[in-house]
Amino acid sequence: MPYRDKLIEEIRDAAARLLAEDLGPGDITAQLIPGDASARARVITREACVLCGVAWVDELFRRLDVTVTLNWSAADGDRLEAGQTFLELEGSARSLLTGERAALNLLQTLSATATRTRHYVDLIHDTGVRLLDTRKTLPGMRLAQKYAVTCGGGHNHRIGLWDAFLIKENHIAACGGIEAAVREARNIARDLPVEVEVENFTELDQALAAGADIVMLDNFGLDDMREAVKRTAGRATLEASGNVEEATLRAIAETGVDCISSGTLTKDIKAIDLSMRIIQ
Repeated sequence: MPYRDKLIEEIRDAAARLLAEDLGPGDITAQLIPGDASARARVITREACVLCGVAWVDELFRRLDVTVTLNWSAADGDRLEAGQTFLELEGSARSLLTGERAALNLLQTLSATATRTRHYVDLIHDTGVRLLDTRKTLPGMRLAQKYAVTCGGGHNHRIGLWDAFLIKENHIAACGGIEAAVREARNIARDLPVEVEVENFTELDQALAAGADIVMLDNFGLDDMREAVKRTAGRATLEASGNVEEATLRAIAETGVDCISSGTLTKDIKAIDLSMRIIQ
């Protein structure tokens, strides 16, 4: 994972932000509980899912109260069944309740991303096609959701605007054509991959002639994808994009493209239903 160091930093920053956002000057409701009261709690999932977010929750409670102990019975990437307990906590009752919502918000969002990804990966598992995410992530959660995609068995496309070239329609127009855009990309950074988005066969041929590493087939029909695979003949990695959903995913994979990118993995998610309960 090339962004591991950045991810570690993001985990720390995210925990601090979430606590500041929720806690503010102090948890006034938790003050109803005696300060020396201890408690145990368990976290369960009410639906089947793929777990993601362990390190974030560990860091959150470390910052909130280092004496709280967390005992995980599952790890990131594990499949959980509905009703399964996957975390037990013990420590100050005030601390457990203060950290509850921030911890669950993280877990339910990242687990939703991992779960959606795993479902899509399972649909095409025998095709050899790689499922990619996009930059269509929730604001402020780019690295976290990219990590969650990998927990679900998917792969990361570029992390941001800095680690790969993606030459789209407006870039092509501003540069004066595909060949000129690819040539300039090589001049700027020869070690970075160059991807060109194309909308028709003429642009595909131009991208291949220019030596693009990756060609994104933007909203190609299935027959056109199959033709693009024949024309490309392994000269570049072919990525299918557009109109990717559960109903179309398998058919797209069977055209012979190398990978499929989909923003739905990160932007169209529904939070996993999780619950924390104090154990009496």
